[in-house]
Amino acid sequence: MQLVYFSGGSGNTARMVGRLGLPATRLPRQADAVMPRIDRPFVLICPTYADGMGRHAVPRQVIRLLNDPHPRALLRGVIAGGNRNFGETFACAGDVISAKCGVPVLYRFELAGTDTDLSRIRSGLARFGAAQEDSQCLMQA
Repeated sequence: MQLVYFSGGSGNTARMVGRLGLPATRLPRQADAVMPRIDRPFVLICPTYADGMGRHAVPRQVIRLLNDPHPRALLRGVIAGGNRNFGETFACAGDVISAKCGVPVLYRFELAGTDTDLSRIRSGLARFGAAQEDSQCLMQA
């Protein structure tokens, strides 16, 4: 399963994805930059930038990607990052994307993630990818 992620100025999400050791496509930080072409099913890894009320949780570049029907149709799940200091809005970008795109929130991590987070994400992605492949086989049979 392909990974696509956005990471802002703090670089927390980029550090976490780098430590995962899995191939991943980074969305550009510049709002007007060319988006990478997404041609196969993917899991999105997205930090949360909400204010204290949960507004503006999803980065503009992620919104721009998901406003395009082609990549939106290929989205299979979301992993959300955040900071637990923000209480109820922790990793709420995942909830917003899940609700708008009809995909599951697969995991939530704080800041750049812990070793435990990395292990859980790797094993969860392997199980999720296998389940996705199994469902594709059932649909084709």
